[in-house]
Amino acid sequence: MQKKYKIKATFIIFCIICLSFLMVNTYLPKDEVNAFTSQVLTRGSTGQDVKELQSRLKFIGFFKGKVDGVFGWGTYWSLRTFQKEFGMKVDGVAGPKLKEKLVKATKNYKASGTASNTNTKKSNNIVSKITKTSNSSNKNNNKKQVENAPNGYTNNDIKLMANAVYGESRGEPYIGQVAVAAVILNRLSSSSFPNSISGIIYQPGAFTAVADGQINLTPNANAKKAVLDAINGWDPTTGCIYYYNPKTATNKWIRKRPKILTIGEHIFCK
Repeated sequence: MQKKYKIKATFIIFCIICLSFLMVNTYLPKDEVNAFTSQVLTRGSTGQDVKELQSRLKFIGFFKGKVDGVFGWGTYWSLRTFQKEFGMKVDGVAGPKLKEKLVKATKNYKASGTASNTNTKKSNNIVSKITKTSNSSNKNNNKKQVENAPNGYTNNDIKLMANAVYGESRGEPYIGQVAVAAVILNRLSSSSFPNSISGIIYQPGAFTAVADGQINLTPNANAKKAVLDAINGWDPTTGCIYYYNPKTATNKWIRKRPKILTIGEHIFCK
């Protein structure tokens, strides 16, 4: 008798556990449970998990590129920015903790990319703080934005930056060209410089390419690609606002700036 009682009790407990498990899975939002697989995402990863990562980062304003399922430099630097903003280890790797934090930060996210009006406003506020804009250029030129380029940049901005990158660094390795574009964008977010792309590039004495006329050369595809990579978040300089070629620079002031790193022939500093 006692044995039968124990068997019944065990069966009841087992049923309760099963029901509890089913209820948890039923009432938890699907995106909370199935947002990602267990795959650790790094630069070079591809697939649906990467799309999920890009979509969620884009939803809250950290990723500004195309959601294509390819973990490239744009995704890498966007992820690092997210990690920094949320007090996580900054390594550009999307592991379990990162995914959990990202899901919590995008509670109103839907796979279709739609959201409530309230959440959209919050997302727009984040974007307005993170996206670097060239308001002056937009007002004066009223030109169409480049296809697939982030909000806040006009066709003229992209073209002008490509001209500057080509004129300043066409002989440099590709990462060095991205670095020059990143310096321009870093100046855009600094109160010490003009608040438009054109104002920064044509600031007196700012760029050698403007002084010697090389700004007017036709840029190649690499120069434009470097600009878009920088706009999408790749900053090899980690925030530098100056650079110079030690072989040709004659300005003593620039040589006294704190040196951060050297890429190709250029020294980048803050």
